[in-house]
Amino acid sequence: MKNLKKQRRIQIVAIAAVALVIATGLIGYAMRDGINFFRAPSQVVSDPPRAGEVFRLGGLVEEGTLVRGEGTHVTFVVTDGANTVPVRYEGILPDLFGENQGMIGTGSLSDGTFVATEILAKHDESYMPKELTDALKEAGVFEGEMPADAPQGEGL
Repeated sequence: MKNLKKQRRIQIVAIAAVALVIATGLIGYAMRDGINFFRAPSQVVSDPPRAGEVFRLGGLVEEGTLVRGEGTHVTFVVTDGANTVPVRYEGILPDLFGENQGMIGTGSLSDGTFVATEILAKHDESYMPKELTDALKEAGVFEGEMPADAPQGEGL
């Protein structure tokens, strides 16, 4: 009787372990396209992403580079103070988007130009995503500290 209970317990633990491994694998497979890594312009220049890789690019919109084309076509340059990356976007920009303002875009690199599918701008005067603040501090562009009452976030 004891051997039967012990054997049954081992079977249940083994089945649970297999189910856990399968569930983890399925979750990882489902999320493979949903994970976008953040990169600053210096990281894009020094270590370009592979062709077709979707990632997030963040920095400041360089002054004098914002060009609005016909319709909703927009081009501009994003900088972190050390390097720049040209950006092309087709769509409506957020109201707070502008030159010398922080932005994060989602898209991929094509012939040296970041082709954005989504552009996000900072929420208000004091908000800047932690990743963008860290990248700008590394490049020596962002000085000072975030205000204590400033909203904090992991990204836009």
